[in-house]
Amino acid sequence: MILRWCSATPGSHAASSVFCAPRLLLTGRGSRFSVKTSIGGESVSTEQSAPQASLEEKPRNKAVFKWVLMIALVTFFAGLLFGYDQGVISGALKGIGNSFNVGDGAKQIITSWVTLGALIAALVAGMSADRFGRRPVLLAAGLLFIAGAVIQAVTPGVEILVLGRLITGFGIGFASVIAPLYAAEMAPQRIRGRIVSTYQLAITFGIFIAYLVSDLLDSAEWRTMFLLAAVPGVILIICVMIVPESSRWYVKMGRKDKARESLSKVTEPAEVEKELSEVEAQVNAEAADGEATWAEVFSPRVRKALIVGVGLAIFQQITGINAIIYYASTIFESAGLVSTKSQTVATLYCVGLTNVLATFIAVAYIDRFGRRPLLLMGFIGMFVSLCAVAIGFGTQSTADTGAGPSIVGIITMVGLVVFIASFAFSLGPVVWTIISEIYPGRVRGKAVSFATAANWGAAFLVAEFFLTLTSGIGESATFFLFAAMCILGFIFTWRYVPETRGRSLEEIQEMWNKGGSIKSWDETAPKP
Repeated sequence: MILRWCSATPGSHAASSVFCAPRLLLTGRGSRFSVKTSIGGESVSTEQSAPQASLEEKPRNKAVFKWVLMIALVTFFAGLLFGYDQGVISGALKGIGNSFNVGDGAKQIITSWVTLGALIAALVAGMSADRFGRRPVLLAAGLLFIAGAVIQAVTPGVEILVLGRLITGFGIGFASVIAPLYAAEMAPQRIRGRIVSTYQLAITFGIFIAYLVSDLLDSAEWRTMFLLAAVPGVILIICVMIVPESSRWYVKMGRKDKARESLSKVTEPAEVEKELSEVEAQVNAEAADGEATWAEVFSPRVRKALIVGVGLAIFQQITGINAIIYYASTIFESAGLVSTKSQTVATLYCVGLTNVLATFIAVAYIDRFGRRPLLLMGFIGMFVSLCAVAIGFGTQSTADTGAGPSIVGIITMVGLVVFIASFAFSLGPVVWTIISEIYPGRVRGKAVSFATAANWGAAFLVAEFFLTLTSGIGESATFFLFAAMCILGFIFTWRYVPETRGRSLEEIQEMWNKGGSIKSWDETAPKP
């Protein structure tokens, strides 16, 4: 299976985008092909005769392709919500400061309360999705994001602005838990990593669009910047209203006919009843043990998977990515770019565009090379680049850099670009993929919520204290601290994170049941 992406043609209306709709090609080898589909934690293998051609040639498979595409679009626009907000605040902070005469302390609150809202929402998102379904929670995410964007755009003061940021955070928190979870449950197993990685790709694309908007608009037009954030919320709602609900959730609710209808959209007609029976069997087995509790999430049976998910979620944030995204302009100013225009352009291309392009590497290769290799390579690249940035800032503090960027400033900016690229092909997309696939189906909603909440908690701490940290110990020491976190992340990944490429959700669960050691996982890992 191949997931294709394309760039916008120069001069076209979409020239501000480097993203085109994903294109799925389900291909077979020889006269037969095999497809494993993962829905709601259930894995089913189907095998039938097929020519050595794209399955898109058959009308029925075109219909399946359409629904898989829609699932990818839901995942994409859910990520776009977060990405746009994460990027737009960098350009809006100066205008907000001028409008309301606020200092660094208030700016940190304005920035960090989105992550606080996301943290709160993430804790209840899984339970809400288990009770009401995946689609209603995603619809709520879109509505909350629209409401937050409008409140921020019309705010009369800082207090209402912070409230709008909090509401926006609620929407982002719901989306960050449920979108990857929904994608993991609905996407075909062989391309599950690519579909889930669409979430991180969308985050980077949203950041890039936000930087582009900041470049086109003056900082005084920060209200317009926030109002434009409602657009991805509207599109998300439209997409969610089209896609089917998880068949597994329907079965759990006793709605077998709706489950069959959902399965029929992403499964060959001859296999629908077989898959439905397997989903029913798994759900009934889980129901026999009663409703999953939070105590079960922390039980020895789930603990190893929980440690892996929460650990990766925290390392994704404490290695410094959001500090760079949130305060990109400030970092470039410290590196020697004095004018606001030069800072904006550097942020747009050095951070935004690099982030998008490097994420394509993960989307293209995560299901071929695996999760672990990308993570390990990413930590190495991030460590080296952060050391270069730290040395650059330390040298600059004692040197007369003069007007404009110095050699040290250029080295610092190159280090930032390498850091962004290293993060974008590794921790950015891979962490969300692993979090969405490693937990047993019975506790998946709650476990994903907890891991995502840990991610947002770490993001909140970084956003809240980054400027305070740089003021207290300096930029150089701060980036050395982030580099040290990369070393710890590398060790953690090498020691504890298993390879899940090519495995169904239930095969992953069975591996945990057998002990989940790295050695046992590697011995049975499917080859590219």
